[in-house]
Amino acid sequence: MASSTRQKISVRAILLDLDGTLVHTAPEIASAANKMLQALAKPRLDPLQIQSFIGDGAQMLIKRCLMEQTHAEPDAAEWAEAQALFLKFYAENAAQSRPYPQVVAGLEAMQKAGYALACVTNKPASFTLPLLQANQLDGYFSVVVSGDTLTKKKPDPAQLLYICEKLHITPEQALLIGDSNTDVQAARQAGCYVFTVPYGYNHGLALNADASIAHIGDALNLLH
Repeated sequence: MASSTRQKISVRAILLDLDGTLVHTAPEIASAANKMLQALAKPRLDPLQIQSFIGDGAQMLIKRCLMEQTHAEPDAAEWAEAQALFLKFYAENAAQSRPYPQVVAGLEAMQKAGYALACVTNKPASFTLPLLQANQLDGYFSVVVSGDTLTKKKPDPAQLLYICEKLHITPEQALLIGDSNTDVQAARQAGCYVFTVPYGYNHGLALNADASIAHIGDALNLLH
């Protein structure tokens, strides 16, 4: 475990990102995106390339897929059709994604240690909640905030501040665990601590995180 944290920190709640942190969702997202492109008579993309688009919400992922060939903003009609197609195809397989190894054990250890747990994601609630339920992860979280719960989402700090308010804690009493610079930026703006895991999507090891941990449960080694 690599760590930039020199001393243990004290928090009351642990907030966890979903895609690339708790659950390996890239295969299902890439499949839906390529079906969308195929329906629009556009070339399919390498699944690893689509994986690199994950982290800023479905709309941004769709736009990046559309712009990959043209490098131009899609027109309004195509943009609307692409969103409808992606949401249709992703609804068919979203709940098939599975947690990363040691995620369930990590959540159980955090819960046993007495921390309040929350899930914070840029994924729309229509996909977030069925995915958590399908993997029996929903019961671990006191609060779940999706990409459309509020008007703003990560990297904006609004979601994190909303969770802190719901849990009756200050931002300094919260730790966010994620896999991207989007997570780090949100935590920094909110005033929360932030750890990253290296196995996720797109941004991997963020330089400005408080620590990098191999698995989410390793966070407990840096808390007191």
